[in-house]
Amino acid sequence: MYSNDTIYKSFIQCLQEVSPEINPETSTIVYSPTVNAAAYTAVLQSHVRNRRFTTTNTPKPAIIITPTKESHVQAAVICAKKLGVQILTRSGGHDYNGRSYVSHEKHFILLDMYNLHNITVDITTETAVVQTGAQLGELYYRIWEKSMTHGFPAGVCPTVGVGGHVSGGGYGTMIRKYGLSVDHVIDARIVVADGRILDRRSMGEDLFWAIRGGGGASFGVVLSYTVKIVPVPEVNTVFRVTETVPRNVADLLYKWQSVAPTMDRDLFIRVILMPETVNGKMTVTATFIAHFMGDSSRLLKIMNKNFPELGLSKEDCLEVSWVESVFYWANLDYKSPAELLLDRHSDTVNFLIRKSDYVQSPISKFGWESILNKLQELGKCGLYLNPYGGIMEEIPADATPCPHRAGNLFKIQYSMNWTEDDPKLDEMYLYQTRVLYEFMTKFVSKNPRCSFLNYRDLDIGVMVGTGERGYNSGKVYGKKYFKDNFHRLVKVKTAVDPDNFFRTEQSIPVLPGVKNADAVLFSRI
Repeated sequence: MYSNDTIYKSFIQCLQEVSPEINPETSTIVYSPTVNAAAYTAVLQSHVRNRRFTTTNTPKPAIIITPTKESHVQAAVICAKKLGVQILTRSGGHDYNGRSYVSHEKHFILLDMYNLHNITVDITTETAVVQTGAQLGELYYRIWEKSMTHGFPAGVCPTVGVGGHVSGGGYGTMIRKYGLSVDHVIDARIVVADGRILDRRSMGEDLFWAIRGGGGASFGVVLSYTVKIVPVPEVNTVFRVTETVPRNVADLLYKWQSVAPTMDRDLFIRVILMPETVNGKMTVTATFIAHFMGDSSRLLKIMNKNFPELGLSKEDCLEVSWVESVFYWANLDYKSPAELLLDRHSDTVNFLIRKSDYVQSPISKFGWESILNKLQELGKCGLYLNPYGGIMEEIPADATPCPHRAGNLFKIQYSMNWTEDDPKLDEMYLYQTRVLYEFMTKFVSKNPRCSFLNYRDLDIGVMVGTGERGYNSGKVYGKKYFKDNFHRLVKVKTAVDPDNFFRTEQSIPVLPGVKNADAVLFSRI
């Protein structure tokens, strides 16, 4: 029976055989809770973004390896497979359920990509090569260094890791103009289970398709993505408008859901619904926050024509550069020096839970009123409403594994944060979020009720067992994340990793009973 000590000793011995340059006595890339405990704890905790997974009862990896070279990743994969020990890959640590660094398996190894964060931007070809340990803020800064009129369509949190964000889909305030992050990936480098490094040409189009939205960690360790950066205007406009009167909020939401997905695709208006106490009374505040790729004069014309009910004025609008819009959306001073984007620890870490939904049919005014009443009743969980439409209506559902394109009015993120370190409160807040999610059933997508992979949610299903049982349990959450694309993902998984070495509680399962993995891509499920 393995122990952490025997795993460490066997792993080190294997590393020296596979990669002799790694000297365990001088190496600063291998950490063990018994050999270098203080450093191990510091590395583990440094990229935990959800304090629910920092408790003494949270399962911990037997080993952490922090590669500084691609060959270190190869060696780690080869040795973990030789030992038969699960390996998890972490880039930014923002997985909402901690699946990039927590496992239900007794022993596991954590591969932390933090040191592999090189970014090369080429403005002449409008491309960037980004190692997956980089964070979004670093990517935005490196683009800004080269051009004030280029950007990349990805998330609003600068400390999110590129690896998980892109491999799970990725989106931001330019989604209606440019689609998802994965829609702009043109090449990649990945370490597969036998330790080989493959690029797009050598991995083939099926695997390349799968790691652009199907979750790269199901298929290997993605080392880098090559992406196309996109043009942005010199002048962008942002605004925040807040409403607290319940009747007004319901009316605005009813109108917003019809215009936000159909207005000019340069405009993205998110709504944040958050319960809070105003003048001693619990209410729900609606904050309309926008990014417009253009100046305020053009924005006001669009708003006055399509959404005059919001009452947007010139005074509400702030004209900024694209990189300043990044700071604005990250709730930072938009005049902050761009170098702040290189701060890899600039966010506050709370206890949290997230869930997701898609809305495909307009919600009635009565429905919105009932939702506001439920938020007020529960008193803590908020909703982030993100409009779709624009180019998302034009990209085929099977262009990448991310199928949630045409026909979706908006996406919902359920958001619950708390700061108190109290297990009883944890249970209460988790329960409240699940109650709200259940309440929303009648308003959201059905058959299946869809979810967004980047908002990892173990409540919608986990893989149980292997073989037929593992496949059937994987299909439960797989259909919600990927709809019909799930079938193709399973074929790719079975072909490239038939032993299911790269696995988590919500990874892509393999087909049961397949004898010839090489032929599975040409089979039918």
